[in-house]
Amino acid sequence: MSELLKNRYEFVLYYDVENGNPNGDPDAGNMPRVDPQTGHGIVTDVSLKRKVRNYIQYSREGEEGFDIYVSEGAVLNNKQKEAYEATGLTTKDNKDDKITAQAYMCQRFFDVRTFGAVMDTGDFKCGQVRGPVQLCFSKSEDPILPQEVTITRMASTTEKEKASENRTMGRKYVVPYALYRVEGFISAKFAQKTGFTEDDLDIFFEALKLMFDHDHSAARGKMSARKLFVFKHETELGNAPAATLFDLIKARLLDESAPPREFNHYEITIDKGNVPAGVELIEMV
Repeated sequence: MSELLKNRYEFVLYYDVENGNPNGDPDAGNMPRVDPQTGHGIVTDVSLKRKVRNYIQYSREGEEGFDIYVSEGAVLNNKQKEAYEATGLTTKDNKDDKITAQAYMCQRFFDVRTFGAVMDTGDFKCGQVRGPVQLCFSKSEDPILPQEVTITRMASTTEKEKASENRTMGRKYVVPYALYRVEGFISAKFAQKTGFTEDDLDIFFEALKLMFDHDHSAARGKMSARKLFVFKHETELGNAPAATLFDLIKARLLDESAPPREFNHYEITIDKGNVPAGVELIEMV
C-alpha cells in the first residue's frame, strides 16, 4: 500500500484554449468568464476539478478506491447512506459513527480524499472533509476578447419548421486564443487526515496533464495542458512561502504589438537561481 503524503507541494499549470469557451458563465448567457476590471479571462476551480474527476472516472474505472463522489447525475445523500450500510452503522447522529462513515468515504472516493467534501446533508451525515489539494481560479495571461459566433442548423425539428424553410439561428461564444495559469496547493497535514497517498499524488498530476485530452467538445474548442511546474518541499509544513515560489515562474508575450494566437507567442521563464533551500522545482510537462 502506498505511503501517506509526507511533503508539502505547490504547483503552477499553464494551459491554453483555441477557438473555444473554457468556462462559460450561466448568469451571462454562457459567455466566457472575464474579470470586468482587467479583461482577463477566468476559469473557476470547480471547472478544473470537474475535469480531474472525469479523467479519474475514465482512467481508473472499476479500481477500488477511485470512485467519484461528485459525479454526473449522482444523488449524494444516497452515497452517504451506502457508507453507513457498508460499515454496519445503524445510528445517524452519533459522532463516532459519523467519523467511521467519513473514513469510509475518504477511502472509497478519490475526490473526497483529494478535494474534500461537505457531507452533512440528509439523514446519513458523514461530516465535512477539507481536502489536501486546493486550486485557485485560473487567469489568462493577457486580456481576452470573446467573440460571438452565429450558427445555423440545416435540419428541422418539425414538419412545420421544414415547410417554412426556417432554419434555427443559434449563437456560441469563443475565445480566439488565451493562455491560462492556475496555481495550486497540496498539504501533507490534510493528506494524512484524508488518507491521500503518494500514489494519489502521482495520479492527480497525471490527471492535470491529460484531463483536456478526454474533455474535448465543440464548445470548448482546442484546450491543452502546456506546462506543469511542481514545487516539492523537504518537510510536511514547507520550507518557503507559496507566494515566493509562484513568483519564480512567469509568462511573457514575445510580441506585444499583436494579440497572442498560439502558445509559441509566449515565453515561460523560471528563476531557478532563487529557488529557496529545501524546495525542489520539478518540471512535469
